[in-house]
Amino acid sequence: MLHYLPCLRSYPMAAAFAGGIFLIDTMTSLHFAVASLYVIVILIAAHDLHRRAIVITGVACALLTVLSYLLMHGLEEDGAAPLRFAVSLVSILIATILVLRNVSANLRIKEVERERANLARFFSPKIIDQIVDIQTPFSVARRQPAAVLFADMVGFTAYSSGKPPDLVIGMLRSLLQLLSEAVFSNDGSVDKYLGDGLMAFFGPPLTSRRDATNAALCALEIVNAIEHRNQRRIRCKEDAVRIAVGIHYGEVVQGDIGSKKRLELTLVGDTVNIASRVEAYCRILDAPMLVTGEFVEALVAEGSSNLVKVFIDEGFHILRGCREPIRLFSVKGESKPSGDG
Repeated sequence: MLHYLPCLRSYPMAAAFAGGIFLIDTMTSLHFAVASLYVIVILIAAHDLHRRAIVITGVACALLTVLSYLLMHGLEEDGAAPLRFAVSLVSILIATILVLRNVSANLRIKEVERERANLARFFSPKIIDQIVDIQTPFSVARRQPAAVLFADMVGFTAYSSGKPPDLVIGMLRSLLQLLSEAVFSNDGSVDKYLGDGLMAFFGPPLTSRRDATNAALCALEIVNAIEHRNQRRIRCKEDAVRIAVGIHYGEVVQGDIGSKKRLELTLVGDTVNIASRVEAYCRILDAPMLVTGEFVEALVAEGSSNLVKVFIDEGFHILRGCREPIRLFSVKGESKPSGDG
C-alpha cells in the first residue's frame, strides 16, 4: 500500500488541472488549442506516477479532448476547430511519449547507479569504469590467467572467545575494511568475504601486465598494515592480530554460479584451490604470507625484480589436496612494497 502513496500526492493536482482545462475547453469559444494544456497534466503525472499511470493519464486527456470537441462541435466541421482538435491530440501524444522516454531514462540511470554501487563492493572504481564498457556479459564463462589471493585472520575463534559481540563485529569490520582497501588500491577485486577474511583476484575480467605485481603489492600492504596496527594494539595492551595471506597464479574459470534468485560472479579452478591451501599452510610455516613458485615466475615475467627479492625460498611442500609438491616463498618481517622492475 505504501508503494502507491507517491501517486496519491500528485493525483489531486493532476485531476484539478484536467478538470479546469476540460471546463475551459468545453464552455468557452477560445480560438486556440486549449486542450494542448493537458500537457501540464501529463507533466504533473510524471512527477510521481509510474509509466503505466502516465499512459493512462495521456489516454484520459485525449478522451477528455474528444469529449469536449463532441460537446462543442458535434460531428460537424466548424471552421478551424478540427485543426485545433488535431493539434491538441498531437500535443498530448508527443508529451506522453517524451515523458515516458524521460521516465525510462531516469529509471535506467538509477539502475546503473545501483549496479555500480553493487559492483563497488567487489571491484575498484578504476575497474568498474572499464566493466561498464564491456560488451560481453558476465554470464558468459571465460578462462583467464589470474593471481588469486586469500587472506584470513589466524586464531579468530580464540580471539573472539569471551569478548562482547559488538567488540568482535567491530574488529571484523575494521579488519575487512583494511583488507578491502588494500585490494582496491592495487586494482584488485573481491570475490567473496569469508567471515574473518576474504578471497580476492587480480586480472579478470580485465587482465593487465601487472596482475601478479598488484597482488604482491596488495599482500605486502596487508602484512605491513597489520604489523603497524599490532604495534598500536600492544601499546594499548590489546591482543595482537595475526594474518595469513596466500597467493597463487594460474588459469581460472570466471562466471556466474548459484540459483536464478541469487547469482554470484566468482572464480573456480585449481588455481583457486591451491591459493586457499597456500594460505592455510602459513600456519605450518609460521609465516604471515606465502606465495607459489608460479606466482614468483609471473612477477619475473612482469619485470618486478624488486618484488621478487622480497621473497625467501622455502622449498617444496606437499599441501593438503595437492598431489604434486609446490614450491613456496615467504616474506619474513616487514617488507617495503615496491613494484618497480
